[in-house]
Amino acid sequence: MKNIELENEFIALIENYQRVIYKVCYLYSKDKDNLNDLYQESILNLWRSYPRFRNECKASTWIYKITLNTCISFFRRFSKSPKFVPLSATLETIIDNNNEIALIHELYNLINRLGNLEKALILLYLEEKSYQEIANITGLSLTNVATRLCRIKEKLKRMSNE
Repeated sequence: MKNIELENEFIALIENYQRVIYKVCYLYSKDKDNLNDLYQESILNLWRSYPRFRNECKASTWIYKITLNTCISFFRRFSKSPKFVPLSATLETIIDNNNEIALIHELYNLINRLGNLEKALILLYLEEKSYQEIANITGLSLTNVATRLCRIKEKLKRMSNE
């Protein structure tokens, strides 16, 4: 495949999934600069991997896997302790209902208190990925995904009642 065709396919793919990439990066970033760095590094890693993408899985699965691994690696390199991610003003432009904004803000704060793998699992769950897709993205077994998600949901319920 020619480079121009490859570039055009990649650009179309990124445009189609840019919100997914942004959401994952947002969850792992501590500020706007960090978010931009994560997003850029994720795009770069996707580009580097794109020629080897063989369509053996869904494009979304591949994108989630690369982006999550990029964010987790970035997080490990530059941070020793978990940081809380404030919601940006863009959330208010997406959602009109103030009550919903408060609930989403609380959910994000609770999710940010979770470990890296727990964050990844709950993010994929909230994105309505099937357990099988989550297993493919994370490399965990289907049973392990189900068990961990059940525990994470219970943990989030306990944390919200504190």
